[in-house]
Amino acid sequence: MVKVVWLNLIVIMLDSLRQDHVSFYNRGKPVFEGVEACKTPNIDRFAEDCVVFENAYPCGLPTIPVRTELMTGQYTLPYRPWRPLENEDITVAEILRREGYVCGLIADTYHLFRPAMNFHRGFHSFIWIRGQEYDAYMPPPPLKKKVEDYVNENYTDRWRELVARFLANTEDFEREEDWFPAKVVREAIKWLRRARKARYKRIFLWIDSFDPHEPWDPPPRFDSYTDPGYKGPRLILPMGGQASEWATPEEVGYIRGLYAGEVSFVDHWLGFLFRELEDLGYYDDSVIVLLADHGHPLADHGKFLKGTDRLYNELLKVPFMIRLPAGEGARRTDAIVQFPDLLPTILDLLGLSRETLSMHGRSFLPVLLGETDEHREYAISGYHEAVDRCIRDKKWSLIQRPEGQPDELYNLQEDPRETHNLIDECPEEAKRLAGVFGNYFRKVEQRIVKGVQGKYEVP
Repeated sequence: MVKVVWLNLIVIMLDSLRQDHVSFYNRGKPVFEGVEACKTPNIDRFAEDCVVFENAYPCGLPTIPVRTELMTGQYTLPYRPWRPLENEDITVAEILRREGYVCGLIADTYHLFRPAMNFHRGFHSFIWIRGQEYDAYMPPPPLKKKVEDYVNENYTDRWRELVARFLANTEDFEREEDWFPAKVVREAIKWLRRARKARYKRIFLWIDSFDPHEPWDPPPRFDSYTDPGYKGPRLILPMGGQASEWATPEEVGYIRGLYAGEVSFVDHWLGFLFRELEDLGYYDDSVIVLLADHGHPLADHGKFLKGTDRLYNELLKVPFMIRLPAGEGARRTDAIVQFPDLLPTILDLLGLSRETLSMHGRSFLPVLLGETDEHREYAISGYHEAVDRCIRDKKWSLIQRPEGQPDELYNLQEDPRETHNLIDECPEEAKRLAGVFGNYFRKVEQRIVKGVQGKYEVP
C-alpha cells in the first residue's frame, strides 16, 4: 500500500501527443502506410513502472480548457471556453502550497503566460521559455531562412505569416540543446536539483512541454521518418481544411513523418529527465504523472490540425500514466477516466481528500491501487464553441453532429481507425449513448440524432 504522507508530485504534460505514436501503447506498429512506426524508448521504459491508462479522455478541448480541468478538477465543457483562470478558481498549486509544498511551473506552452492568463498563480516559482509556435518573441520576417522553403503554392498569406513567425523565433537554433524540449527538460532538472539541495520536505513540479505540438521541425538526427527521396518544401506547419485540397499525397506523408520525428525528439529528452528523477531519488518518494492534453489529427479523416469536427481517436486518445513510488502496482487498465478526475485522485492519494468535495471530478484511486478496472461508464468530449460531441464507452463511440449532418457511430474494438460508420446498422447503441448525458452537455435543449438514412429520438 502506498503511503499517503510526504509524497512529492511531478506532472509531465506533453502537448498534442497521440496515443498511437507511443510504442508502449501501439506495440511498435506503423500508424500510416509509408511512415515507419514512431519509436519512444524512454517513455516505454517509464511506462513499465506505471499504471497505464488506455481510456483517459479530455472533456473540454483544447489546450487551455484541458489545463483548467487538470489544475482545478472542474469540468470546462459545456460552459467554459478558452479563457484565463478566474479569481474564483482554486488550483492544485494553491491547494498544495497551503499544505507545505514548494510549487514550481516550467513551461514553453506560451498560452499559459500570455497576459492575464493566470496559470502561474499559486506557484512559488515559474519559468517561461519563449519562442514557441506564434509567440510574439522575435519579429518576422526570418533573416536566415526563406519562408518559400517551408510552404507550397497553395498556402495563403495568413499561413505564410504564421510560418514566418515560427522561423524568426527559431532561426538561430544550431545545437539540439537549442530546441524547446531540451530547454524545458534542462530547466526542470535544474529545479529538481535545487529542490534536493534545499531539502524541501515536499515539492510539486508541473513541467509543461508544448512539443510535439506543431510546427514540426525536429533536428536533423531525429528527422528520420520522412521519405529521403522527397524533394518538396519542408512543410512544418500544415494548413487546416481538407488536406487533399492543398497537399499532395507525398506532402501528406512527409508531414506525418515530421510529426513522428518531433515525437521521437521529445522522447529523447524525456530520457534525460527520467534518469535525473531516478538519480535524485524522486522515483522513490514521488507520484509522477505523464500525459498529453490531446492528440493530433494527421489527415486520418481528411484534415490536419485540431478542430471541433475531429472527435476521433487521433484527437481524443492520449498517453496517460501514473508512476507510484518505486513503481508499485504497475499495470495496464482499461478504466475510463476523464481529466477532471486527476486532481481529486492525486489529492486522495496524498491524504487530502477533504479538499475535493466541491470538484466535478471523481477520484479513481481504487483503479490506481489495482482494486478495480471500473471508474466511469462513459466519457464525453467536445469544444465549448461547437455542437459536436463525442460520447463513448469502452466499445462504442458516438459523434453527434450539428443539425443537418449525419451522426457517426464506431465500434472502437473492431474498428479503432473509425472508418466504418455504423449509425444505421446499430441505432440502439447510438440511442443508448445519446441519452447518457442528457442535454446538459449540448448546445441546444433537444436534438434528433440523425443517421445517413434513418433517425431516432434522444430519450
